[in-house]
Amino acid sequence: MSEMTPREIVSELDNHIIGQDKAKRAVAIALRNRWRRMQLDESLRYEVTPKNILMIGPTGVGKTEIARRLAKLANAPFIKVEATKFTEVGYVGKEVDSIIRDLTDAAVKMVRLQSIEKNRYRAEELAEERILDVLLPPAKNNWGQAEEQPEQSSTRQTFRKKLREGQLDEKEIEIEVAAAPVGVEIMAPPGMEEMTNQLQSMFQNLSGQRQKSRKMKIKDAFKLLVEEEAAKLVNPEELKQQAIDAVEQHGIVFIDEIDKICKRGQSSGPDVSREGVQRDLLPLVEGCTVSTKHGMVKTDHILFIASGAFQVSSPSDLIPELQGRLPIRVELEALTTEDFERILTEPNASLTEQYKALMATEGMHIEFTADGIRKIAEAAWQVNETTENIGARRLHTVLERMMEDISFDASESQGQSVEINADYVKTHLDELVADEDLSRFIL
Repeated sequence: MSEMTPREIVSELDNHIIGQDKAKRAVAIALRNRWRRMQLDESLRYEVTPKNILMIGPTGVGKTEIARRLAKLANAPFIKVEATKFTEVGYVGKEVDSIIRDLTDAAVKMVRLQSIEKNRYRAEELAEERILDVLLPPAKNNWGQAEEQPEQSSTRQTFRKKLREGQLDEKEIEIEVAAAPVGVEIMAPPGMEEMTNQLQSMFQNLSGQRQKSRKMKIKDAFKLLVEEEAAKLVNPEELKQQAIDAVEQHGIVFIDEIDKICKRGQSSGPDVSREGVQRDLLPLVEGCTVSTKHGMVKTDHILFIASGAFQVSSPSDLIPELQGRLPIRVELEALTTEDFERILTEPNASLTEQYKALMATEGMHIEFTADGIRKIAEAAWQVNETTENIGARRLHTVLERMMEDISFDASESQGQSVEINADYVKTHLDELVADEDLSRFIL
């Protein structure tokens, strides 16, 4: 679990997301509260439940990006799901319980990687011994048992030194490694994924653990053997319990597009992908126990962050019980021309930096001037205003259109330099931006 302070979390998010300070502060406080709760006495810790968040804002302003970056910062089980992919229990489609199953799978994978990393030093020692056994097979006594001779021990140390110094990296050896389990692909109808997972596990267990002889260079064999030995040092039952604890105490679920499951108008008949899904989400958010292939998981202390554009609906269109379970509301603001300018230059790996790096692979030097960037930002904002407002995503379409000629001719233009200033942008974009019909279909 991350021990970063709210200020540090916001600072890290600032490296990738422009503006939206309220949303950043809300998720930073929520993430820090996870750590604060774990410092409490166990009796009080159980009573402190997470304050779930609802992020409201137009498309393309950074809601999903905040979730992506938060996943990297959290160092905790995290999953992002689309609300529109689920249907009410009893109908064909994915049930909302699969959110917790997927979160638990992610936790098992995360804990396994951490455990392997923790045992890496011991695994490297064991892998080294296996390679030395291939290079210098130990002599056997009359009973067929390995018996190390003094002179062999000296030779082994010499080879060990060469192995660690990389002198034997290119030498080919033949080693016995675990064969990949037999893959059984089972096509299942939506909502039956759990059954297919169990069937696949059963078939893999039936095939047993087989060994396979492979010939490869020592440097490649070492990597393979380290992974194999590290996996052997992991206790599967202990790993499952650690993963379940991580989900229950630190798990975070980000539900995107929650506005798309709001009920619209007076409609008759079952609403299996809208209000029904909301009703199924209630027990998850409130706290219940979900059965997974790794064990039972309680959702009482999982943090839920929901987001939606709410352009044709409003948060009040959610059923009242779900509204009450999302107490913290954060509104994200629409982006301005100044925000677009900052998005083009300030974040790590900004769009302009990406285009410069891509063209540099062809030997071209691209330079974006300040007035050129301003003009691109104005063009993107203008198209958003006159057609559909898709936020920062408009910058991708505008830049791609403007860079089309350069990208096409780059292979034949090695060593050339191109300056993208206001005049260049005006020449390539003004006609499209001015013509509403063209911008509607092209930008």
